Amino acid sequence: MTTIRRPAQPPPHSVLGVSPHAAESAEAYRAAGGYAGATGPDELLHHLAASGLRGRGGAGFPVAVKLRSVRDRGGRPVVVANGEEGEPGSVKDRWLLRARPHLVLDGLARAAAVTGAVRGYVYLSDPEAGARVRRALAERPPGLPVEVVETAHTYVAGEESAVVRRIDGGPALPTAKPPRPFERGVGGAPTLVSNVETLARIALTAARPDLRDPIADSTLVTLSGGPAAPVLTEVPFGTPLRTLASLLGAPDPAGALMGGLFGGLVDSAAVERLPLEPGALAAAGTALGCGAIRFLPPGSCPVTAAADAAGHLAAESARQCGVCVSGTRAVGDALYALAAGTAGPDTADSLQRWSQGLPGRGACGLLDAAAGVAGSLLRAFPRLVRSHLAAPCPVCAASAPADGRRRLTVAVPAVAVPAVAPSTAAAVSPAVPEAAALPTPLPALKGTP
Repeated sequence: MTTIRRPAQPPPHSVLGVSPHAAESAEAYRAAGGYAGATGPDELLHHLAASGLRGRGGAGFPVAVKLRSVRDRGGRPVVVANGEEGEPGSVKDRWLLRARPHLVLDGLARAAAVTGAVRGYVYLSDPEAGARVRRALAERPPGLPVEVVETAHTYVAGEESAVVRRIDGGPALPTAKPPRPFERGVGGAPTLVSNVETLARIALTAARPDLRDPIADSTLVTLSGGPAAPVLTEVPFGTPLRTLASLLGAPDPAGALMGGLFGGLVDSAAVERLPLEPGALAAAGTALGCGAIRFLPPGSCPVTAAADAAGHLAAESARQCGVCVSGTRAVGDALYALAAGTAGPDTADSLQRWSQGLPGRGACGLLDAAAGVAGSLLRAFPRLVRSHLAAPCPVCAASAPADGRRRLTVAVPAVAVPAVAPSTAAAVSPAVPEAAALPTPLPALKGTP
């Protein structure tokens, strides 16, 4: 089971909160300063821009720019809390919805105030998270109608156009762009699709604008790999990767699989020198992504890790784009052959060609991730690749890469449910901050079963 690490005295800007192993009630959230404060929509937007807060869903897009883009389209915008966590090594979003649903809903209401949205959705695939969100909505009905929409869990289901497509009644599959959701989203309206950790940080910024910089400059990370139990924690940007490896109990890793599957592989030297900072990681050819880091234990083989990642991506292809179906399969097959000792002499050249030619050719980022895994293996471990072409690898042979998809999955930390049922909704005050006036609420929507 995944453990949660937090300071004995968590700072007031912590997304983990004071009791991360228990579901937070509306009363507890209010007592901690939630659903309060006089930060209005324009002031909040100013603070978000000044802090440079970026989205935590993987792409890292500036939050203030995204909010303005939806607001400036006019009409009747929609806001969506995206809690569908497609990366197999990440648990932060499901944990947030299970443990701190009010923090997410507060952020959703603040985003609605900024954009002028008249309707909201919480989008997820975790039934337990769905139950916690519905409970929170019953405890404290928000100032705009909010519907919980559930989907099947897949790698691509959380891509923003797939989110819009599913909410509109279709399959959770990406669509070609443009238009992007901020231009034409749910029901044709301008739509903000925002990761739930991003919304949590918006809520914290609204409550404590004086702490806007540390709120923007810290992030949740999921650490896994090796015999130690996975860890969910929150750290400031700039924390050395080697510190995170030690926190996990893996002080001497052979390398790491970064950003879920999107950041590719880095070697042990990169783990030793790199900080967890988006700019530094990008300059080194990797990425923070969703904040999931899988450290490779000493004695393991990075080729097996690459084969695991590419195999997972090939299996999760939406089967909509021919180049993705053929490209991910080709990359996965080549890496499995490399691990199995059956690769041909031209395998490395093929992987290099695909790593450069495939990115940007699919409707979503899945094909880019597969190409990135291949390219990062060649960059970080060139001698290892050559040795696998020369002779079978005993470490790979013992690791059974064909079963590798199971190795990538991380369990969500246990979150206890309060024993006492929430009081009736009528007894709870409205969720909308006084200074964050929203449009007149529409009749509440029912959450989907």
